[in-house]
Amino acid sequence: MKLSKVILMTSLFAATNLVSATAWEKISVPVQGKAQSIGGYSNGCIIGAQPLALKGEGYQVIRSIKNRYYGHPQLVSYLQSLGQRAKNAGIPPILIGDMGMPAGGRFSSGHASHQTGLDADIWLRFGPMDDATARNPAGLATIMVDRATNVVDERLWTTNHTHLLKLAATDPRVDRIFVNPAIKVKLCNTAGKDREWLRKIRPWYAHDSHFHVRLTCPADAPNCENQAPVPAGDGCGDELYSWFEPAKPSTSKPKDKTLPQPPQLCQMILSSQGVN
Repeated sequence: MKLSKVILMTSLFAATNLVSATAWEKISVPVQGKAQSIGGYSNGCIIGAQPLALKGEGYQVIRSIKNRYYGHPQLVSYLQSLGQRAKNAGIPPILIGDMGMPAGGRFSSGHASHQTGLDADIWLRFGPMDDATARNPAGLATIMVDRATNVVDERLWTTNHTHLLKLAATDPRVDRIFVNPAIKVKLCNTAGKDREWLRKIRPWYAHDSHFHVRLTCPADAPNCENQAPVPAGDGCGDELYSWFEPAKPSTSKPKDKTLPQPPQLCQMILSSQGVN
């Protein structure tokens, strides 16, 4: 292919991405100020986000090409601590995927949440990876659930996966952790008598190659909106198994897909950055 044609195709691709990008995706560096998570996990933003170092004790950031490795200082501290605790437990380096963008906010694709700097995805595959692969590990995720039978693939699941999820859930900063319903069943069936941590492990569609950690709003973030509290109990009863029942035909009208307006403080941030 001629060089001129390559340049043209690259320029067209970049232009297409720019047009489809949200305003938040056009902000390349954090907004300066005291760290503040604003709004809700699926409609918010963040001031004073920090980048997570791409490598640390017991962890490695992947997909850094997407520039989604920013979060509230509490999220950065949590992930660093989890990496250290995992290393101390003999678990291979954990692979940290998407956190949030430099100013948080809405993505054009990939996530509805991850907007306030308090969410992070951790792969159910262990490292390390070489730097080039880690930067863009497309196609290398390990699918832990047999999609034909909706059960965990026993050839892939190890005690390290269970141990890592338990370590992740027992940090008091964690509000909840999303996993595939089949993974929740696996944990329920193998947890033994120590079950309190299972309460924070919540079933959600997909999440068969990673788990999604969500921290609670920091105490000094008055404009941050928590989710409703996680129900009492270990979550291993009928509600869990209802996820495997066939979907019932809907008789209601399709929901309005209009996206909500960002909180006023987030709109002010967009204005200050000149991207709204």
